[in-house]
Amino acid sequence: MLRREPWHCPCVAYRARAMTEPTRAMAEPAEGTVARGCRAVLESEARSRPLLRPRNEQELLSYIQNESEAGRLSPSIASGLVELYHNYRHAVLQSGNPNASKIILSNMAVVFDRILLDVEDPFTFSPHHKAIREPFDYYMFGQNYIKPLVDFRRSYIGNITLFDDIEEKLKQGHNIVLVSNHQTEADPAVIALLLERTNSYIAEKLVYVAGDRVITDPLCKPFSMGRNLLCVYSKKHMNDDPELAEMKRRSNTRSLKEMATLLRAGSQIIWIAPSGGRDRPDPVTGEWYPAPFDASSVDNMRRLVEHSSFPGHIHPMALLCHDIMPPPPKVEKQIGERRKIAFHGVGISVAPELNFAEVTAAIENPEMAKEAFSQAVYKSVTEQYAVLQSAIHGYQGLNASNSAISLSEP
Repeated sequence: MLRREPWHCPCVAYRARAMTEPTRAMAEPAEGTVARGCRAVLESEARSRPLLRPRNEQELLSYIQNESEAGRLSPSIASGLVELYHNYRHAVLQSGNPNASKIILSNMAVVFDRILLDVEDPFTFSPHHKAIREPFDYYMFGQNYIKPLVDFRRSYIGNITLFDDIEEKLKQGHNIVLVSNHQTEADPAVIALLLERTNSYIAEKLVYVAGDRVITDPLCKPFSMGRNLLCVYSKKHMNDDPELAEMKRRSNTRSLKEMATLLRAGSQIIWIAPSGGRDRPDPVTGEWYPAPFDASSVDNMRRLVEHSSFPGHIHPMALLCHDIMPPPPKVEKQIGERRKIAFHGVGISVAPELNFAEVTAAIENPEMAKEAFSQAVYKSVTEQYAVLQSAIHGYQGLNASNSAISLSEP
């Protein structure tokens, strides 16, 4: 029988486990959205379902089956959780970690608990969501879940010294925008895991421009609750339901205003993927490349940065991590995609900032200048991506470095 313990602060047991890991949980003062999120967790004291304390795989999966049969969990979510468990189990076992079985059961128990809690008492994200760090640390929850999927022996960081420069500028009040490709739902955790030892300040301060799907999918929401987000509706899904299109546009306008407010305060680092969605493999060759950028999205960020009261810098950034959690081959309208998971090496790289005036000095037409700058950013991202590709999939490792991109191990 699954042990049914009385409710207590959910961070206590979780933080006890987290302290055994090389990384550590750090709580920050709750305010704004964080306070609302904490209240939601505290109010869960009245929930009918106890915290999960499974002793083995059978107890954990039986609990999901019982919740589904009792009508407290929809069949689609229940089947999604079971599939997630088996896929995660297979991936972590691939790592060869001698403690894999314990890690799988512990992490999946916390994942199931957070997802079930949100199904029971759904969390609502505001346009600017601040990572919930207490009383339950959702940031470390996401880190500890993704960490066993990363093969750090085959993972690389490009131009680590530039991340040091970025961190120094942030502390001086400058604003930073990382214009990047986007590959998986785990991108924020991958970025933070690769930077946590050398640049933990960046890892925890990063604000991600996030699409609506990561804040509405029940299997994804708890992970999103641990990240600083600016929530927007992707252009790819703007007209999925024509009746909601106008509401989505108004919401995006509010998010842009929130972003402008943040940048006016200074010391902000924002990650944005101007492709409007995740990269997909070529349907013929199966090769992965960064998806093309939307020039208007790049230009919006550029103008917001330039109109703030603090110096701003736009850096092209490349991300390669599609192996650990690849998206569906095609863009899907319906929420609830299947999650494939694997153990694999990952990589990130950042390039020197690009200056709009310098890039477009010889272009008089504003629209052509906007497109030229976007293409320059995209070109830098693809060049960095090619180096990461050679290092990880080409098995060249550090030897894939060149004069512009110096690789190091995290």
